Parts: sequence; C-alpha cells; structure tokens
Amino acid sequence: MRYVISDIHGCYREYRMLLDKIQFTEADTLYVLGDVVDRGPEPMKVLKDMMRRANVHPILGNHEYMAYQVLKKLNVEITEENAEHHLNDQDIMNYLVWIQSGGKVTADQFRQLDHTEKDEILDYIRSFRTYEEIHCGQRTYVLAHGGIHGFTEEKGLEEYRQKDFIFYRTDYTKRCFQDKNTYLVTGHTPTFLIREDKKALVYEKYGHIAIDCGCVFKGKLAAYCLDTGNITYVNHLD
Repeated sequence: MRYVISDIHGCYREYRMLLDKIQFTEADTLYVLGDVVDRGPEPMKVLKDMMRRANVHPILGNHEYMAYQVLKKLNVEITEENAEHHLNDQDIMNYLVWIQSGGKVTADQFRQLDHTEKDEILDYIRSFRTYEEIHCGQRTYVLAHGGIHGFTEEKGLEEYRQKDFIFYRTDYTKRCFQDKNTYLVTGHTPTFLIREDKKALVYEKYGHIAIDCGCVFKGKLAAYCLDTGNITYVNHLD
C-alpha cells in the first residue's frame, strides 16, 4: 500500500504509533509531505527513522527548507580565516526567523550529533523532493507540502519554483485540476483551519486532500492510503 503523512513536527511517538497502526512493512511505501522537524519534541529521531527506511520518500516542507539554510552554515568549523565573514546579515535573519518558527528544538538536537551524523542529516534533507506525482488506477495524486502557488493547468509542474510548493497556502475552496480524477494532496495548513466544523480530521473537497491534522497542536497525525482512500489517525500524546 502507498500512504501519505504530513507535518510530523518531531512527534516521534505518534509517528511510530501510526506506522504500527497501519501495519507498515517493507512492502509498503510512505510519502512524507514535509515539516518533519521543529516544534515537537524529537525531530532528530523522526529523521533518523525515516533515513533508515528505503521505502519512505520525503518531500520538502518549509521547515526543512529553513532548517537546512541555517544548519549548513552552522555546520562549518569557524577558523581565524573565516570568522569575520562566514555569517552575513541574511544568515542571522534566517536563523532568527527559523528559531521563532519553532526551530530551537531541532537546532539543539542537531548540535548534539557527531560530525558524521550532522553531515548525514544535511545530505538527507538536501535529497528531499519538491513534489511527487503518483498514479493509482484512474486517479492521479500530486503530492506537495503547501500547494502550488500561482497554479495554472497550462504550466507544467516542473516550471514552478521550489518555494511555490512549500511556503504558500492553498485556497481549499477552489479546484486546481479540472480533471476530477486528479487530486492535490497537501499538508502545511492544519485542517482545523480549513474545515467548517474546525475538527482535526482530513479535509477532502474540490479535488483537495489536506492531511495536516495538527498533531503538534494537540490534534492528530493522519495516514492517508492512496490505494484505498482509507484514513488512519493517532491522537496527540500529552
């Protein structure tokens, strides 16, 4: 089976419970729609677990993008030669924005890793895809973290900028793809901000499948099965 999870945000216990609940095996495939890191308690444990599974395919979220921009600069030995110019004003601004967005827990745990582990984590984040297009029978699923900014069907997916997929919020009241068998699957925006009933449940309407159920905000972590349309939830653990 092929599953999609989004916005784990360091909720390692919920993530592992969800994999157990769907009985995830090496015969299955999991797509993770970004925002693995920041805010929650154990982002490095989630990343390390994903890294060791060849059948887990990560897609870039805005939090990985921010983390990578900062950590690649901090993961350099400061010497007398580079001390004065290694970090510029933009680097400092990137760091402050990331920390304010929940990056401190990721920064603290990254700092505790040895040099090899740090390099492996950075290489792994750098390998994250921008989007995926999955075909399941008559259905096509476009997987992206935030949506597709400025979307028009006349434009191929490869023509958009990376940031168009990760930073902008989708208008869930409007259909993107006119083909009713093509679905845009996203995270990024907690579904309790999308659904009229304000519930932390997957949103499915107008060709959208929004699966960020706000686990780190005391909501749920959801796994959507692309093959069956079944949804499995795990509640946030206090």
